[in-house]
Amino acid sequence: MARIGILTCSNATQELGCSSVVCLADLRKRKGAFAAYPADEKLTLVGIINCPGCPTLTGPDKLLSRIRGITEFKVDVIHLAFCVKALCPFAEKYIKALGEAFPTIRIVLGTHEEKETPDEYRERIKRLFSQSKKTMVDVILQKDDG
Repeated sequence: MARIGILTCSNATQELGCSSVVCLADLRKRKGAFAAYPADEKLTLVGIINCPGCPTLTGPDKLLSRIRGITEFKVDVIHLAFCVKALCPFAEKYIKALGEAFPTIRIVLGTHEEKETPDEYRERIKRLFSQSKKTMVDVILQKDDG
């Protein structure tokens, strides 16, 4: 049995509302990075956690503190979701830090089946982040039309 944890990108989950549906579906269907597991091996999702946000000088330390929420429940593998693979400029640094801190846990870069390249994905996500959206400031400064 493989006990799996998934680490997602905070920007993808918190800012853009990704609910990890595709990651979870492909885990159930054994597609993408989950296709590497033997067909007769039971896969158990222990938990999903998002990164602590784009780091400052304490990035890996913040990540290690956050990821403990999964590792304390005896995971065998941590998958860094496709959003981390495609969007995170710190992914390799995170993989190294996770490997050093948790040497008995396998770290895998990727989750769901990739239907586009990381570059194509980044361009689409960049457009989402670039859309203008209203904030609380807009609401506060708006005059009452009533």
